[in-house]
Amino acid sequence: MARAALDKKPADVRRMFDAVARRYDVTNDVLSFGQDRRWRKVVLDAVDPSYGDTVLDLAAGTGTSSQPFADAGATVVPCDFSLGMLQVGKQQLPDLPFTAGDGTRLPFRDGTFDAVTISFGLRNIVDPLPGLAEMRRVTKPGGRLVVCEFSHPTWSPWRTVYVEYLMRALPAVARAVSSSPDAYVYLAESIRAWPDQAGLAAMIADAGWRQPEWLNLSGGIVALHRATA
Repeated sequence: MARAALDKKPADVRRMFDAVARRYDVTNDVLSFGQDRRWRKVVLDAVDPSYGDTVLDLAAGTGTSSQPFADAGATVVPCDFSLGMLQVGKQQLPDLPFTAGDGTRLPFRDGTFDAVTISFGLRNIVDPLPGLAEMRRVTKPGGRLVVCEFSHPTWSPWRTVYVEYLMRALPAVARAVSSSPDAYVYLAESIRAWPDQAGLAAMIADAGWRQPEWLNLSGGIVALHRATA
């Protein structure tokens, strides 16, 4: 089974991402109409890494989101629980220190990182609230969190169009370009079931982060949340 259910059993989600790893980056580029590149740039600007900073890129997949931090002079640790993703990433970006890890039990000491970021992976953690608390644990006091995640379009007509695309067009496009198209049915359903911008900000605060705020991207299809440890 390449598709996980919305109860997000970790083994099912892991197998699903192992199955899509080979063409994951290409598929994302097609499905987002190239917007994923812009979103990664906004994440980099929000983290604003200084030379020598240590950044945890959680749910890093193949490392596409991690490399910009290394290019900026930071020490970045790409972490993911899909070994298939990590293997593809290590082949493509052999200099990055890819690390296997569960988002609810991170294999790092308290206060290790200057910044923690996760892009389009928080909703796939079996329990996002403990996941956010773990990110808080491994962040230095005063360090920063940046979460980039699918959200709820703010304009009602656009929201209707977007939901129709998610549930009808996205799986069809995925069948043409993905190595495991059934996985994208789960991904579409998980996006639709995810909290809105204010709901995620409240969850971040409940996990112990201070001053959560968000910025809508692409009309609210994606929201960038920031907070401080």
